[in-house]
Amino acid sequence: MKKQLLVAALLQAMSVCAQAETEAAVAAGTTELDRVLVTGEIAYRDRADATAPVLVYDLDYFQRFEPRTVGDMLKRVPSVAFVSDVLEYDGARLRGLDPGYTQILINGKKVPGGGDDRSFFVDRIPAEVVERIEIVRSASANRSGDAMAGAINIVLRDAYEFDGGYVRAGISHFDDGENKPTAAVVASGEFAGGRVLAGVSHQGRYNPKQKLSLRYDGPGGDLDNREEQSDTRDGTDDSLNFSYVRDIGAGKLSLSGLYVRTDRTETEHSLEYNDRYSVSRDNLLSVNDQVAKIRQDNYALKGDYVIAHGEGKTELAFNLARMKDDTRNVEQEIGYDDDDTPPSFDGYEGTLEITDLKDSEYGFTLSHARALGATQMEFGLDYSAKDRDFGLRTSEVETDEEGAPLPPYLEFDAERSTIEERRVDPYLMFSGKGTALSWEAGLRVETTRSRVESDGERWSKDYSVPLPSAHLRWDLDAANRVNFSVARSVRRPNFNFLLPNLREGEYGDNDFFGNPALAQEKAWGLDLGFEHRLGKRGVVGVNLFYRDVRDLIEIVNTGAPSETALEDFEDEIADFLEGHPGATPSTPGYPQLDADSFVYSAANVGDGSVYGVEFDLSTPLTALGLPDTGVFLNYSWLDSEVKDALGKRRFNDQAHSVLNVGFIQDLPSLQANFGVSYRRQGRAYSRLLAEEVETRYGADLEAFVEKRFGTQWSIRLTGTNLLDSSKDETFHKFNTLGEQIERDYDEYELESEQAGPVYQLVARYAW
Repeated sequence: MKKQLLVAALLQAMSVCAQAETEAAVAAGTTELDRVLVTGEIAYRDRADATAPVLVYDLDYFQRFEPRTVGDMLKRVPSVAFVSDVLEYDGARLRGLDPGYTQILINGKKVPGGGDDRSFFVDRIPAEVVERIEIVRSASANRSGDAMAGAINIVLRDAYEFDGGYVRAGISHFDDGENKPTAAVVASGEFAGGRVLAGVSHQGRYNPKQKLSLRYDGPGGDLDNREEQSDTRDGTDDSLNFSYVRDIGAGKLSLSGLYVRTDRTETEHSLEYNDRYSVSRDNLLSVNDQVAKIRQDNYALKGDYVIAHGEGKTELAFNLARMKDDTRNVEQEIGYDDDDTPPSFDGYEGTLEITDLKDSEYGFTLSHARALGATQMEFGLDYSAKDRDFGLRTSEVETDEEGAPLPPYLEFDAERSTIEERRVDPYLMFSGKGTALSWEAGLRVETTRSRVESDGERWSKDYSVPLPSAHLRWDLDAANRVNFSVARSVRRPNFNFLLPNLREGEYGDNDFFGNPALAQEKAWGLDLGFEHRLGKRGVVGVNLFYRDVRDLIEIVNTGAPSETALEDFEDEIADFLEGHPGATPSTPGYPQLDADSFVYSAANVGDGSVYGVEFDLSTPLTALGLPDTGVFLNYSWLDSEVKDALGKRRFNDQAHSVLNVGFIQDLPSLQANFGVSYRRQGRAYSRLLAEEVETRYGADLEAFVEKRFGTQWSIRLTGTNLLDSSKDETFHKFNTLGEQIERDYDEYELESEQAGPVYQLVARYAW
């Protein structure tokens, strides 16, 4: 009932704004802060002046829907998909590819992340600190080349462009009755001979979800069990950011920094039954509780000093970024034996995992640009260093006594690994700009020295890759533009693929052992785009892209038996010797190892291709006599092809499509506006050895209504996930590759996860 009342209140407020027209127009005066805070104008996607294909979205494009994080912002731009839990937007998948294919930058510099695939979780950055988002579709010589799908540059607010201050405060209401606060203060002005901006924000994070899993012995087969689970993510994000700019001597000094602390608790409670509907103790198979306490600290610092002299410019820059993650994860389960009726107590077991991860990157850049007649030349050298230190401690305990507590976690198995990468990347680039044609061509050579150490053993690998790139922009006239790009890019191996540690049961009954000799994946990419200006503020564009990927990293079977196979073989020998004392391997009938599960590894064994079409539209409806109505639409059709041991498939978890559509209606006479946004992501499919997963998402509907009071106050009500979106997955599980080929199932699982709507009320005051 509470949910229906809140939806009704939101829709009623929108209706009142739409119908209450008045002849007395209120002056919509603006200040420098109005464009990001208390604005009376609808914002649209900007048209970038860069020769390389770049889409630019200022904060005002997103802000009316009150995004909490950068992830909430990115879900509205072309080609960005997510394969996360409902209402979680963490690993951005540009062109639908694995997050490791997308380079995440903050103020143009790389940042480390906690993911094994080198990805950075964009939901760790509050939307409050962002000035704009840039989608860089193709690589250039003066940027790092590990951006096969493209790059996402998160540009923080700059003291040079921002003047004044504001206070933001609000509250979010969740489907289960929980309320979480949000607050921020940002101010900017003259300081110490320059300009400074400083901000602080607090964001309450919460996501309650319900899951249902039905497991069968195969498609259309008998039910094995049903699992009902509650999964709640509860935490806070606190951030500090600053920017300082001043002239020193003949140059300009710019400093910026960001610190984000995340405290998060993930709580799961699961009940498993041997019946489709019963909740009786007579059908109970297990009770599982898992609690993970996570503490993350992220910070990024950047500084550059630019000297302009004559027809040239010299820049010296540094950057430092670090991510620290400490997680304590406890999982405890009471199991019941299904061979008895009703199931009898079978044991109580628990596992404690303590992980600590430190991932840091620092670098220096020296570059020089100057004019050579009508041509601009730029050359430079990027040095970067990455250090990743990972530790895992695991303790397992159990008891066979019903009702007894678990023993304390005292004995731990420990492992520690470090990965070091040192890069020296020189580049040379030429560019030119004419009346209609602009061009850019360059070469970057990335030289990497990699060192991997695990449990006292070391491995090393050095490699060098040339990365040429070229871009052409043709302005057909004032309204029409064509872009063409060709560039070579790379993707470095996942960290867990590099570590030569045995992980038992990583893929069904199969184990996994890393390969520190893996090479980078490499790709040639093409982008061809057309863009048309609609009036003064509208833009419509279409882009075709293609990536030819070589040295693709795939999971392979080493042929060595798994630990499970060896243990089963040892048990088989023990049983044989019990009946045949003194038997030897030459004794007739003596067991022979016939493994049905193996040790997998990773290798550069495949090639693949990625392609698609991206369309985006952002415009006021001035041509229809509706200048105060703005619409946006972007649709991406995504496809790919790769060969694995079972034949052809798409790149794993690549969504078939991404659709965003919506409108904003401004009511100048009321100093108010409202809008609606709809998002739909196509299904995705993943196939690994021993498991295949199909993923489908429900549609996501959002709405807002805003009221402004003069030029300093505004209040906004937003509703998110108004359609109770769900994530539905189908798991095809097998024990071995042979059984997977023959479709001999170990388990067939249907899982559905759902979350309710979220309502947020936010007020702003600007000065």
